[in-house]
Amino acid sequence: MDNVIENKSFYFAVKIVKLCNYLHNEKKEYVLSNQILKSGTSIGANVVEAQQAQSKKDFLSKVNIALKEAYETDYWLRLLKETKYITFSQFENIYKDCTEIIKILISITRTTKSNLK
Repeated sequence: MDNVIENKSFYFAVKIVKLCNYLHNEKKEYVLSNQILKSGTSIGANVVEAQQAQSKKDFLSKVNIALKEAYETDYWLRLLKETKYITFSQFENIYKDCTEIIKILISITRTTKSNLK
């Protein structure tokens, strides 16, 4: 994969799946982990969908959905940290990736919006 956001969001989803396995197996936590599993893996799925968009507006819509999912994932990660389901070092590692993805998606949406005008 040579698409930066596609690559980053895919490997972020891998980390999310591993985190959820940890939360299920080690912490016996299912509700929050299922929420973050949905939002964290949806980022990359929407990025891939955006690559097949039928128009620039369709592309922008899919990227915006990916961005919303990234913000939701940010929320669940902070909640998992504050409720002590994950340690600060576990949080720091994956949260850095999440914020980087958010920044890239924001940049993509801004560029796409300016190109629509």
